[in-house]
Amino acid sequence: MSRVLPPLRRGLDVIPSPENNRPGLLLRDPLRYTDKILFIAPPWTAGLRCLDGEHTELDIQEALTRATGTLVFSDAVREFVGVLQEQGFLETEEFYRLREHKQAKFQEGSERLPVHAGQAYPASASDVRNTFDGYFDAVAGPDGFSSSVLGVAAPHVSPDGGRNCYAATYRRVAASAALAERTFVLLGTSHFGAPEKFGLTRKPFVTPLGTLPVDVELVDWLEQHGGEAISREDYCHAIEHSIEFQCVFLQYALGSQLKIVPILCGPFAKSLQTGRPPETHAAVARFFEALKELAQAQGDRLFWVLGIDLAHIGRRYGDTFAAVADRGRMAAVAEQDRQRLESLCDGDLSKFFELLRTNEDELKWCGYSALYTFARTVPRARGRVLRYEQWNIDPQSVVSFASLEFFVP
Repeated sequence: MSRVLPPLRRGLDVIPSPENNRPGLLLRDPLRYTDKILFIAPPWTAGLRCLDGEHTELDIQEALTRATGTLVFSDAVREFVGVLQEQGFLETEEFYRLREHKQAKFQEGSERLPVHAGQAYPASASDVRNTFDGYFDAVAGPDGFSSSVLGVAAPHVSPDGGRNCYAATYRRVAASAALAERTFVLLGTSHFGAPEKFGLTRKPFVTPLGTLPVDVELVDWLEQHGGEAISREDYCHAIEHSIEFQCVFLQYALGSQLKIVPILCGPFAKSLQTGRPPETHAAVARFFEALKELAQAQGDRLFWVLGIDLAHIGRRYGDTFAAVADRGRMAAVAEQDRQRLESLCDGDLSKFFELLRTNEDELKWCGYSALYTFARTVPRARGRVLRYEQWNIDPQSVVSFASLEFFVP
């Protein structure tokens, strides 16, 4: 009897091949437990669909034979499954060993390295400065920086795609050299973190522009008082871009003589499923209270930076239609984004949540948890939108994002 095959891991990136003369799918691990990228030819996608933990080698052989119209031999199926297993794409011992190795390596490391340098932004300091100079020169500068401003939000989309919003945010930051004396609390979206969890780390963040030390005393205090919602030395920090991008822009704007408190905010999945606000979850409420107490104790010694994106619309994100920035359906999305941002900036957190919970967040705002955490932690803050944009991350999918500043009225 043909053996049941192990399932394909959840959460893998499945990307259409960018080469027109080589159609198919690319399979990639966003958590980087494996660095391999596998190419799956079109007929073999039928085999991927059978890797659910319930089908056998014979099932895949039959599916592939139907898909190709020719007999696919069992040896080919075993080779296909064997490559996926060897490279850590299946739920098997090979994957568990890779995961254990990568997590141990992060735990043992003394620094958080710049994993996205050379890909999402330049790898050398001079190239970073030249590139960001161009971003900043293309956006009108601020008239000044008000002492009432206590935080900002910027995208975490690709710096090139979000260049105007990044520049709008960090030109505001660069306008006040005195901010360099504060500790920066960085609230970033955790794209791969566990729901209702907050990831902390003490590791300094390295970028091509230098090293940003962590305010270990504040991280220690949060760990002591924040309760079970905290993930200590969260591996997600090793691969997450939402905070790394803010670090390199902060260094460009203010230099590297800054202290940071990096916090990854996992999704509030239970809230969207139940329709009840995040603080009705006891562990989340305890973390909110701890972070609020820290904010009140530190006062204006802290400055808040949020790395957030907004809507994710189109085929890449599970929709059945193609999306084009600022056109068609995306005009309605822009209005929905505006309503949500307006309620957040007005300090109406109940309305903000009500808009989010519609159809369990039909707009797929990945910055929701960081925004909500900030608003619950610093309830006196109000906001204003400095810039809003949409960008086609691929020809059929759009991400929206904004530049905001938060202030005390």
